Amino acid sequence: MAGFYVENFGCRAARADGEAVSARLRADGLSELPLASANVVVVNTCSVTAEADRDARAFVRKTLRLNPDAKVVVTGCYAQRAPQEIAALEGVAAVVGNSHKGLVPQIIHGLVGGLTSEKSAPADLIPATKLLSTHAGAPIWADDDFAHSFIEDAQVLPGAQTRPNLKIQEGCSNRCTFCVIPTTRGNSRSLSASKVLAQVRGFVAAGGRELVVSGINLGRWGRDLAENSSFADLVRKILTDTDLSRLRLSSIEPMDWTSELIALMGEFGGSRIARHAHLPLQSGSDAVLRRMHRRYRPWHYEQKVVSLVEAVGPVLAVGADVMVGFPGETDAEFRETYDLIASLPFAYLHLFPFSPRPGTRGWELHREMPVLTQAVAERMAALQELAGEKMRSFRAGFVGRSLPAITLHTSGPLAALGRTSGLTENYLPVEINGVLPANQLVDVHIREIGARGTLLGEVNSHVAEMAVAS
Repeated sequence: MAGFYVENFGCRAARADGEAVSARLRADGLSELPLASANVVVVNTCSVTAEADRDARAFVRKTLRLNPDAKVVVTGCYAQRAPQEIAALEGVAAVVGNSHKGLVPQIIHGLVGGLTSEKSAPADLIPATKLLSTHAGAPIWADDDFAHSFIEDAQVLPGAQTRPNLKIQEGCSNRCTFCVIPTTRGNSRSLSASKVLAQVRGFVAAGGRELVVSGINLGRWGRDLAENSSFADLVRKILTDTDLSRLRLSSIEPMDWTSELIALMGEFGGSRIARHAHLPLQSGSDAVLRRMHRRYRPWHYEQKVVSLVEAVGPVLAVGADVMVGFPGETDAEFRETYDLIASLPFAYLHLFPFSPRPGTRGWELHREMPVLTQAVAERMAALQELAGEKMRSFRAGFVGRSLPAITLHTSGPLAALGRTSGLTENYLPVEINGVLPANQLVDVHIREIGARGTLLGEVNSHVAEMAVAS
Protein backbone atom coordinates (compact mmCIF):
# COMPACT_ATOMS: atom_id res chain seq x y z
CA MET A 1 0.00 0.00 0.00
CA ALA A 2 1.26 3.47 -0.90
CA GLY A 3 2.21 5.70 2.00
CA PHE A 4 2.96 9.28 2.94
CA TYR A 5 4.82 11.35 5.50
CA VAL A 6 3.99 14.92 6.56
CA GLU A 7 6.52 17.23 8.21
CA ASN A 8 5.10 20.40 9.78
CA PHE A 9 6.96 23.64 10.47
CA GLY A 10 5.73 26.77 12.19
CA CYS A 11 2.63 27.75 14.16
CA ARG A 12 -0.35 25.82 15.49
CA ALA A 13 -2.46 26.85 12.51
CA ALA A 14 0.16 25.40 10.17
CA ARG A 15 0.21 22.19 12.21
CA ALA A 16 -3.58 22.05 11.94
CA ASP A 17 -3.22 22.27 8.15
CA GLY A 18 -0.73 19.41 8.17
CA GLU A 19 -2.94 17.29 10.41
CA ALA A 20 -5.86 17.89 8.06
CA VAL A 21 -3.81 16.83 5.04
CA SER A 22 -2.79 13.65 6.88
CA ALA A 23 -6.40 12.93 7.83
CA ARG A 24 -7.55 13.31 4.23
CA LEU A 25 -4.82 11.04 2.91
CA ARG A 26 -5.59 8.38 5.53
CA ALA A 27 -9.27 8.59 4.62
CA ASP A 28 -8.28 8.01 0.99
CA GLY A 29 -6.63 4.73 1.99
CA LEU A 30 -2.98 5.77 2.19
CA SER A 31 -0.77 4.66 5.07
CA GLU A 32 1.28 6.98 7.24
CA LEU A 33 4.88 5.74 6.94
CA PRO A 34 8.31 6.79 8.24
CA LEU A 35 10.19 9.40 6.24
CA ALA A 36 12.65 6.93 4.75
CA SER A 37 9.96 4.68 3.23
CA ALA A 38 7.11 7.02 2.25
CA ASN A 39 6.13 7.33 -1.41
CA VAL A 40 5.08 10.95 -0.90
CA VAL A 41 6.62 13.44 1.53
CA VAL A 42 4.68 16.63 2.25
CA VAL A 43 6.82 19.48 3.60
CA ASN A 44 4.46 21.98 5.25
CA THR A 45 6.62 25.08 5.54
CA CYS A 46 6.80 28.28 7.57
CA SER A 47 8.29 31.55 6.33
CA VAL A 48 8.06 33.87 9.32
CA THR A 49 11.88 34.13 9.45
CA ALA A 50 14.81 33.48 7.14
CA GLU A 51 15.77 30.61 9.45
CA ALA A 52 12.37 29.00 8.82
CA ASP A 53 13.08 29.10 5.08
CA ARG A 54 16.50 27.52 5.63
CA ASP A 55 15.00 24.78 7.79
CA ALA A 56 12.54 23.88 5.05
CA ARG A 57 15.22 23.68 2.36
CA ALA A 58 17.40 21.59 4.66
CA PHE A 59 14.53 19.17 5.25
CA VAL A 60 13.96 18.75 1.51
CA ARG A 61 17.64 17.83 1.12
CA LYS A 62 17.46 15.46 4.08
CA THR A 63 14.40 13.77 2.61
CA LEU A 64 16.09 13.09 -0.69
CA ARG A 65 19.19 11.73 1.03
CA LEU A 66 17.13 9.27 3.06
CA ASN A 67 14.49 8.54 0.43
CA PRO A 68 15.67 9.49 -3.09
CA ASP A 69 12.59 7.95 -4.74
CA ALA A 70 10.08 10.02 -2.77
CA LYS A 71 7.81 12.55 -4.43
CA VAL A 72 8.39 15.73 -2.42
CA VAL A 73 5.44 18.12 -2.26
CA VAL A 74 6.19 21.48 -0.63
CA THR A 75 3.30 23.55 0.72
CA GLY A 76 2.71 26.23 3.35
CA CYS A 77 3.84 29.82 3.77
CA TYR A 78 7.26 29.51 2.11
CA ALA A 79 5.59 27.82 -0.87
CA GLN A 80 3.20 30.76 -1.13
CA ARG A 81 5.82 33.47 -0.65
CA ALA A 82 8.51 32.15 -3.00
CA PRO A 83 7.08 29.29 -5.09
CA GLN A 84 9.58 29.61 -7.94
CA GLU A 85 12.48 29.46 -5.51
CA ILE A 86 11.22 26.16 -4.12
CA ALA A 87 10.20 24.76 -7.50
CA ALA A 88 13.82 25.13 -8.62
CA LEU A 89 15.09 22.91 -5.78
CA GLU A 90 16.33 19.53 -6.93
CA GLY A 91 13.90 16.73 -6.22
CA VAL A 92 10.77 18.80 -5.58
CA ALA A 93 7.81 17.28 -7.42
CA ALA A 94 5.21 20.01 -6.76
CA VAL A 95 4.82 23.33 -5.00
CA VAL A 96 1.41 24.07 -3.47
CA GLY A 97 0.92 27.49 -1.88
CA ASN A 98 -1.49 28.17 0.96
CA SER A 99 -3.91 29.41 -1.69
CA HIS A 100 -4.34 25.79 -2.84
CA LYS A 101 -3.55 23.85 0.34
CA GLY A 102 -7.04 22.36 0.45
CA LEU A 103 -6.24 20.63 -2.85
CA VAL A 104 -2.99 19.02 -1.65
CA PRO A 105 -4.53 15.50 -1.37
CA GLN A 106 -5.95 15.71 -4.89
CA ILE A 107 -2.68 17.04 -6.28
CA ILE A 108 -0.80 14.18 -4.61
CA HIS A 109 -3.09 11.62 -6.20
CA GLY A 110 -2.53 13.23 -9.57
CA LEU A 111 1.26 13.25 -9.15
CA VAL A 112 1.72 9.70 -7.92
CA GLY A 113 0.04 7.24 -10.20
CA GLY A 114 -1.46 4.03 -8.88
CA LEU A 115 -2.37 5.20 -5.39
CA THR A 116 -6.12 4.83 -5.91
CA SER A 117 -7.75 4.97 -9.29
CA GLU A 118 -10.86 6.85 -8.16
CA LYS A 119 -8.93 9.57 -6.30
CA SER A 120 -6.89 11.00 -9.14
CA ALA A 121 -6.82 14.76 -9.61
CA PRO A 122 -9.65 16.14 -11.74
CA ALA A 123 -8.81 17.25 -15.23
CA ASP A 124 -9.37 20.92 -14.43
CA LEU A 125 -6.95 20.87 -11.49
CA ILE A 126 -4.16 22.45 -13.50
CA PRO A 127 -1.10 24.15 -12.04
CA ALA A 128 -1.27 27.91 -11.61
CA THR A 129 2.25 28.18 -13.03
CA LYS A 130 0.85 30.26 -15.87
CA LEU A 131 0.26 33.06 -13.35
CA LEU A 132 4.00 33.48 -12.93
CA SER A 133 5.97 35.55 -15.41
CA THR A 134 8.88 33.12 -15.58
CA HIS A 135 9.15 29.60 -14.29
CA ALA A 136 11.36 26.56 -14.50
CA GLY A 137 11.12 23.46 -12.37
CA ALA A 138 8.30 21.68 -10.56
CA PRO A 139 4.65 22.57 -11.25
CA ILE A 140 3.26 25.29 -9.00
CA TRP A 141 -0.21 25.79 -7.56
CA ALA A 142 -0.28 29.29 -6.04
CA ASP A 143 -2.20 32.51 -6.57
CA ASP A 144 -3.54 35.47 -4.61
CA ASP A 145 -7.17 34.34 -4.39
CA PHE A 146 -6.79 31.86 -1.47
CA ALA A 147 -9.97 30.11 -2.58
CA HIS A 148 -8.78 26.66 -1.45
CA SER A 149 -6.92 27.49 1.76
CA PHE A 150 -9.25 25.66 4.17
CA ILE A 151 -9.35 21.86 4.38
CA GLU A 152 -12.85 21.81 5.80
CA ASP A 153 -13.90 18.23 5.21
CA ALA A 154 -11.07 16.63 7.21
CA GLN A 155 -12.59 15.71 10.57
CA VAL A 156 -10.27 16.45 13.50
CA LEU A 157 -9.79 13.23 15.48
CA PRO A 158 -7.75 12.11 18.48
CA GLY A 159 -4.93 9.96 17.19
CA ALA A 160 -1.24 10.63 16.73
CA GLN A 161 -2.04 14.07 18.17
CA THR A 162 -3.81 13.60 21.50
CA ARG A 163 -4.63 17.31 21.54
CA PRO A 164 -5.14 18.15 17.86
CA ASN A 165 -5.53 21.64 16.47
CA LEU A 166 -8.74 22.75 14.81
CA LYS A 167 -8.05 25.74 12.58
CA ILE A 168 -11.17 27.90 12.55
CA GLN A 169 -9.70 31.11 11.14
CA GLU A 170 -7.25 31.77 8.32
CA GLY A 171 -5.25 34.79 7.20
CA CYS A 172 -4.76 38.23 8.73
CA SER A 173 -6.00 41.67 7.74
CA ASN A 174 -3.54 43.49 9.98
CA ARG A 175 -0.45 44.92 8.36
CA CYS A 176 2.27 44.76 10.99
CA THR A 177 5.51 46.19 9.66
CA PHE A 178 7.54 43.02 10.15
CA CYS A 179 5.02 40.39 9.08
CA VAL A 180 4.77 38.50 5.80
CA ILE A 181 1.65 36.55 6.80
CA PRO A 182 -0.92 38.74 4.95
CA THR A 183 1.04 37.91 1.79
CA THR A 184 1.39 34.19 2.50
CA ARG A 185 -2.13 33.58 3.87
CA GLY A 186 -4.32 36.43 2.64
CA ASN A 187 -6.95 38.43 4.52
CA SER A 188 -8.84 37.10 7.54
CA ARG A 189 -11.40 34.39 6.77
CA SER A 190 -13.50 32.31 9.17
CA LEU A 191 -14.92 28.82 9.23
CA SER A 192 -18.66 29.04 9.89
CA ALA A 193 -19.97 28.37 13.40
CA SER A 194 -21.98 25.39 12.16
CA LYS A 195 -18.86 23.76 10.68
CA VAL A 196 -16.85 24.49 13.83
CA LEU A 197 -19.52 22.91 16.05
CA ALA A 198 -19.79 19.90 13.73
CA GLN A 199 -16.03 19.41 13.99
CA VAL A 200 -16.12 19.62 17.79
CA ARG A 201 -19.00 17.14 18.02
CA GLY A 202 -17.20 14.73 15.71
CA PHE A 203 -14.05 15.00 17.83
CA VAL A 204 -16.02 14.26 21.02
CA ALA A 205 -17.86 11.33 19.39
CA ALA A 206 -14.48 9.82 18.48
CA GLY A 207 -13.36 9.95 22.12
CA GLY A 208 -11.43 13.21 22.06
CA ARG A 209 -10.95 15.03 25.36
CA GLU A 210 -8.94 18.21 24.72
CA LEU A 211 -9.17 20.25 21.53
CA VAL A 212 -7.08 23.30 20.64
CA VAL A 213 -8.80 25.93 18.49
CA SER A 214 -6.29 27.87 16.45
CA GLY A 215 -6.02 30.46 13.72
CA ILE A 216 -3.61 32.94 12.23
CA ASN A 217 -5.50 35.79 13.93
CA LEU A 218 -7.87 33.73 16.06
CA GLY A 219 -9.58 36.54 17.94
CA ARG A 220 -10.83 37.99 14.64
CA TRP A 221 -12.94 34.91 13.96
CA GLY A 222 -16.42 35.75 12.70
CA ARG A 223 -15.87 39.33 11.60
CA ASP A 224 -16.15 38.33 7.94
CA LEU A 225 -19.27 36.17 8.41
CA ALA A 226 -22.85 37.28 7.79
CA GLU A 227 -23.98 35.71 11.09
CA ASN A 228 -22.47 38.66 12.99
CA SER A 229 -20.97 36.50 15.72
CA SER A 230 -17.87 37.20 17.82
CA PHE A 231 -15.16 34.78 18.88
CA ALA A 232 -16.49 34.94 22.45
CA ASP A 233 -19.93 33.95 21.13
CA LEU A 234 -18.40 30.95 19.40
CA VAL A 235 -16.50 29.85 22.50
CA ARG A 236 -19.73 29.95 24.53
CA LYS A 237 -21.53 27.90 21.88
CA ILE A 238 -18.80 25.26 21.99
CA LEU A 239 -19.13 25.06 25.77
CA THR A 240 -22.92 25.01 25.87
CA ASP A 241 -23.80 23.12 22.68
CA THR A 242 -21.19 20.33 22.78
CA ASP A 243 -19.85 17.88 25.37
CA LEU A 244 -16.18 18.76 24.82
CA SER A 245 -14.28 18.10 28.05
CA ARG A 246 -11.61 20.75 27.61
CA LEU A 247 -11.17 23.59 25.16
CA ARG A 248 -7.80 25.27 24.81
CA LEU A 249 -7.46 28.63 23.09
CA SER A 250 -4.41 29.23 20.96
CA SER A 251 -2.63 32.58 20.59
CA ILE A 252 -4.95 35.62 20.67
CA GLU A 253 -3.88 39.21 19.99
CA PRO A 254 -4.05 41.51 23.06
CA MET A 255 -6.80 43.74 21.64
CA ASP A 256 -8.98 40.69 20.94
CA TRP A 257 -9.13 39.62 24.59
CA THR A 258 -12.51 41.26 25.02
CA SER A 259 -14.29 41.60 28.36
CA GLU A 260 -16.70 38.85 27.22
CA LEU A 261 -13.87 36.45 26.41
CA ILE A 262 -12.06 37.20 29.68
CA ALA A 263 -15.33 36.60 31.55
CA LEU A 264 -15.66 33.19 29.87
CA MET A 265 -12.14 32.33 31.01
CA GLY A 266 -13.18 33.18 34.55
CA GLU A 267 -16.46 31.27 34.32
CA PHE A 268 -15.17 28.07 32.72
CA GLY A 269 -11.42 28.16 33.43
CA GLY A 270 -10.36 25.03 35.24
CA SER A 271 -13.49 23.13 34.28
CA ARG A 272 -14.07 23.36 30.51
CA ILE A 273 -11.49 25.94 29.34
CA ALA A 274 -7.78 25.45 29.89
CA ARG A 275 -6.32 28.10 32.19
CA HIS A 276 -3.76 29.18 29.62
CA ALA A 277 -3.59 32.47 27.70
CA HIS A 278 -1.05 33.40 25.04
CA LEU A 279 -0.90 37.10 24.16
CA PRO A 280 1.74 38.14 21.58
CA LEU A 281 3.67 41.10 23.01
CA GLN A 282 6.51 41.66 20.48
CA SER A 283 7.76 44.75 22.36
CA GLY A 284 7.12 46.59 25.60
CA SER A 285 8.19 49.92 24.11
CA ASP A 286 5.46 52.26 22.90
CA ALA A 287 7.77 53.71 20.24
CA VAL A 288 8.72 50.28 18.90
CA LEU A 289 5.09 49.10 18.85
CA ARG A 290 4.19 52.17 16.80
CA ARG A 291 6.99 51.43 14.31
CA MET A 292 5.70 47.86 14.16
CA HIS A 293 2.15 49.15 13.47
CA ARG A 294 0.84 47.05 16.35
CA ARG A 295 -2.68 47.98 17.49
CA TYR A 296 -2.09 48.30 21.23
CA ARG A 297 0.18 50.13 23.63
CA PRO A 298 2.18 48.65 26.52
CA TRP A 299 -0.39 49.81 29.08
CA HIS A 300 -3.18 48.13 27.08
CA TYR A 301 -1.22 44.90 27.16
CA GLU A 302 -0.63 45.15 30.89
CA GLN A 303 -4.34 45.78 31.53
CA LYS A 304 -5.32 42.64 29.57
CA VAL A 305 -2.88 40.42 31.49
CA VAL A 306 -3.97 41.83 34.85
CA SER A 307 -7.66 41.36 33.95
CA LEU A 308 -7.07 37.74 32.90
CA VAL A 309 -5.20 36.87 36.10
CA GLU A 310 -7.88 38.57 38.19
CA ALA A 311 -10.60 36.57 36.40
CA VAL A 312 -8.89 33.18 36.39
CA GLY A 313 -6.46 33.33 39.32
CA PRO A 314 -2.69 32.88 39.67
CA VAL A 315 -2.87 29.33 38.31
CA LEU A 316 -3.30 30.90 34.84
CA ALA A 317 -0.29 30.32 32.58
CA VAL A 318 0.36 33.48 30.57
CA GLY A 319 2.71 33.31 27.60
CA ALA A 320 3.97 35.80 25.03
CA ASP A 321 5.98 36.19 21.84
CA VAL A 322 8.75 38.78 22.10
CA MET A 323 10.79 40.14 19.20
CA VAL A 324 14.31 41.42 19.85
CA GLY A 325 16.22 43.83 17.63
CA PHE A 326 13.43 45.41 15.61
CA PRO A 327 14.97 48.11 13.37
CA GLY A 328 15.95 51.16 15.37
CA GLU A 329 15.45 49.49 18.77
CA THR A 330 17.61 51.44 21.23
CA ASP A 331 18.98 50.31 24.58
CA ALA A 332 16.34 52.43 26.30
CA GLU A 333 13.52 50.90 24.22
CA PHE A 334 14.78 47.42 24.98
CA ARG A 335 14.87 48.30 28.69
CA GLU A 336 11.18 49.23 28.46
CA THR A 337 10.46 45.76 27.10
CA TYR A 338 12.58 44.10 29.78
CA ASP A 339 10.93 46.06 32.59
CA LEU A 340 7.40 45.34 31.36
CA ILE A 341 8.12 41.62 31.14
CA ALA A 342 9.72 41.65 34.59
CA SER A 343 6.58 43.25 36.05
CA LEU A 344 4.08 40.73 34.65
CA PRO A 345 3.39 37.11 35.75
CA PHE A 346 4.57 35.24 32.66
CA ALA A 347 4.86 31.46 32.76
CA TYR A 348 6.90 31.30 29.55
CA LEU A 349 8.15 33.43 26.66
CA HIS A 350 8.81 32.69 22.99
CA LEU A 351 11.83 34.84 22.15
CA PHE A 352 13.17 35.47 18.66
CA PRO A 353 15.38 38.03 16.91
CA PHE A 354 13.90 40.24 14.20
CA SER A 355 14.23 38.70 10.75
CA PRO A 356 13.67 40.98 7.74
CA ARG A 357 11.21 39.47 5.28
CA PRO A 358 11.15 40.50 1.61
CA GLY A 359 8.10 42.52 0.66
CA THR A 360 7.49 44.01 4.11
CA ARG A 361 8.15 47.53 5.37
CA GLY A 362 10.44 45.92 7.94
CA TRP A 363 12.76 44.89 5.10
CA GLU A 364 13.37 48.53 4.22
CA LEU A 365 13.59 49.63 7.87
CA HIS A 366 16.28 47.02 8.44
CA ARG A 367 18.34 48.59 5.66
CA GLU A 368 17.81 52.08 7.09
CA MET A 369 18.45 51.42 10.79
CA PRO A 370 19.65 47.88 11.58
CA VAL A 371 20.42 46.84 15.14
CA LEU A 372 23.95 45.50 15.66
CA THR A 373 24.17 41.72 15.82
CA GLN A 374 26.07 41.88 19.10
CA ALA A 375 23.37 44.05 20.67
CA VAL A 376 20.66 41.59 19.55
CA ALA A 377 22.63 38.68 21.05
CA GLU A 378 23.08 40.49 24.37
CA ARG A 379 19.42 41.43 24.57
CA MET A 380 18.32 37.90 23.70
CA ALA A 381 20.55 36.53 26.45
CA ALA A 382 19.13 38.97 29.01
CA LEU A 383 15.55 38.03 28.15
CA GLN A 384 16.36 34.31 28.09
CA GLU A 385 17.68 34.58 31.63
CA LEU A 386 14.60 36.53 32.74
CA ALA A 387 12.26 34.07 31.01
CA GLY A 388 14.03 31.17 32.72
CA GLU A 389 13.59 32.79 36.12
CA LYS A 390 9.90 33.39 35.50
CA MET A 391 9.33 29.87 34.24
CA ARG A 392 11.05 28.29 37.26
CA SER A 393 9.20 30.56 39.69
CA PHE A 394 5.81 29.78 38.14
CA ARG A 395 6.36 26.02 38.13
CA ALA A 396 7.79 25.94 41.64
CA GLY A 397 4.50 27.30 42.95
CA PHE A 398 2.76 24.02 42.10
CA VAL A 399 5.03 21.62 44.00
CA GLY A 400 2.89 19.89 46.62
CA ARG A 401 -0.31 20.78 44.77
CA SER A 402 -2.56 18.91 42.34
CA LEU A 403 -3.22 19.91 38.74
CA PRO A 404 -5.59 18.53 36.08
CA ALA A 405 -3.67 17.06 33.14
CA ILE A 406 -4.09 15.06 29.97
CA THR A 407 -1.88 12.05 29.19
CA LEU A 408 0.07 12.06 25.93
CA HIS A 409 1.53 9.36 23.72
CA THR A 410 4.70 8.17 25.43
CA SER A 411 7.56 6.08 24.05
CA GLY A 412 11.34 5.75 24.21
CA PRO A 413 13.37 6.28 27.39
CA LEU A 414 10.49 7.79 29.36
CA ALA A 415 8.23 4.80 28.73
CA ALA A 416 11.10 2.48 29.64
CA LEU A 417 11.31 4.23 33.00
CA GLY A 418 7.64 3.49 33.61
CA ARG A 419 6.50 7.11 33.22
CA THR A 420 3.88 8.82 31.11
CA SER A 421 4.13 12.23 29.44
CA GLY A 422 1.36 14.65 30.22
CA LEU A 423 0.38 18.27 29.89
CA THR A 424 -1.33 20.07 32.71
CA GLU A 425 -4.45 22.05 32.08
CA ASN A 426 -2.38 25.22 32.60
CA TYR A 427 0.17 24.19 29.96
CA LEU A 428 2.99 22.69 32.02
CA PRO A 429 4.83 19.52 30.93
CA VAL A 430 4.56 16.75 33.52
CA GLU A 431 6.00 13.25 33.85
CA ILE A 432 3.57 10.95 35.65
CA ASN A 433 4.68 7.83 37.52
CA GLY A 434 3.15 4.75 35.91
CA VAL A 435 2.25 3.74 32.37
CA LEU A 436 -1.04 5.26 31.27
CA PRO A 437 -2.78 5.32 27.90
CA ALA A 438 -2.90 8.58 26.01
CA ASN A 439 -5.96 10.84 26.01
CA GLN A 440 -6.85 10.37 29.69
CA LEU A 441 -7.89 13.30 31.88
CA VAL A 442 -6.23 12.81 35.27
CA ASP A 443 -5.50 14.77 38.43
CA VAL A 444 -1.77 14.82 39.14
CA HIS A 445 -0.12 15.53 42.49
CA ILE A 446 3.12 17.41 41.77
CA ARG A 447 6.03 16.13 43.88
CA GLU A 448 9.00 18.02 42.46
CA ILE A 449 10.54 19.71 39.46
CA GLY A 450 12.96 17.70 37.34
CA ALA A 451 16.32 18.81 36.02
CA ARG A 452 14.83 20.04 32.72
CA GLY A 453 12.06 21.98 34.41
CA THR A 454 9.43 19.30 33.83
CA LEU A 455 7.03 18.67 36.69
CA LEU A 456 7.17 15.20 38.26
CA GLY A 457 4.17 13.63 39.95
CA GLU A 458 1.65 10.82 40.24
CA VAL A 459 -2.05 10.43 39.69
CA ASN A 460 -4.04 11.08 42.84
CA SER A 461 -5.18 7.73 44.23
CA HIS A 462 -8.81 8.69 44.56
CA VAL A 463 -8.96 9.68 40.88
CA ALA A 464 -7.27 6.43 39.86
CA GLU A 465 -9.76 4.43 41.95
CA MET A 466 -12.69 6.27 40.34
CA ALA A 467 -11.28 5.52 36.89
CA VAL A 468 -10.99 1.80 37.69
CA ALA A 469 -14.51 1.75 39.12
CA SER A 470 -15.96 3.37 36.03
